[in-house]
Amino acid sequence: MNSQASILAPRPNVAHHLAFDLHDPAAARDALTRLATLATGDKIVVGIGLSLVQVLGKSINGLRSHPQITSCGIDTPSTPRALWCWLRSDDGGELLFLCRKVEQLLAPAFRRAESQRLFLYTADHRDLSGYVDGTQNPTGEDAIQAALVSGQGKGMDGSSFVVLQQWQHHFKQLEAIEAGGPAKMDDVMGRTRVGDVELQNKPPSSHVARTDQDSFDPPAHILRCNMPWADDDLQGGVMFIAFGHSFRAFEVQWHRMLGLDDGITDALFRFTRPITGAYFWCPPVLNGKLDLRALGM
Repeated sequence: MNSQASILAPRPNVAHHLAFDLHDPAAARDALTRLATLATGDKIVVGIGLSLVQVLGKSINGLRSHPQITSCGIDTPSTPRALWCWLRSDDGGELLFLCRKVEQLLAPAFRRAESQRLFLYTADHRDLSGYVDGTQNPTGEDAIQAALVSGQGKGMDGSSFVVLQQWQHHFKQLEAIEAGGPAKMDDVMGRTRVGDVELQNKPPSSHVARTDQDSFDPPAHILRCNMPWADDDLQGGVMFIAFGHSFRAFEVQWHRMLGLDDGITDALFRFTRPITGAYFWCPPVLNGKLDLRALGM
């Protein structure tokens, strides 16, 4: 598949999330053309938002805005952006200069609206809650089928749809659950923190029970590339990054997490909430640069 290489690559040690608003629509095509030559290797993933597609006078089948949903007393945000870049490296200095390069290429058409440093926590990729993140992620051919568009023709095959949600953990609430003993947190997650073993008798509100990908008809497989974040105020959480050949698999899981199916909300909401929510389309690659034919470029 002629996808952006970083979509299927292992998660890096450090990364940076940048999201941009469109400032000068007349300059958007030139800025994207400049960015297209940079975003082809293992250092960056580029996602195009619905508003940018519309400014270019085109449409991408399946691309829409992240829904804003209120359910069972839980408010979830929709924070659409025109453009997203996920910059990746194993070196913090290289990452800094790569971020600066991207901003320079995109000016003056785009202005940075979100910026967040990301990192891996422990060698086995744990969330800041202490639980392994990405268990049962598809691999190999299964990952390709889950994450990439196929059978839709030139300019679309090899592309991907990505969901971005920044979740903020409320550590005092997490610590209050932990104070009840290890089993209390294991019940929230549906897996054990030690050993990463799925519980035999997990509560229906547990995260694993809510998002069991094979429990949907048809199965709802996505490729998750989540990474923790933290800021200078000692706040932190996880950047949820999920690639799919459409948004369907994410949305059926999301609806169940929010209790839209049966009124049972995901126990994750006891200590963490999303503070952003956005959808993007990640173009394929052709001849060493982003393939923007679907956008008329």
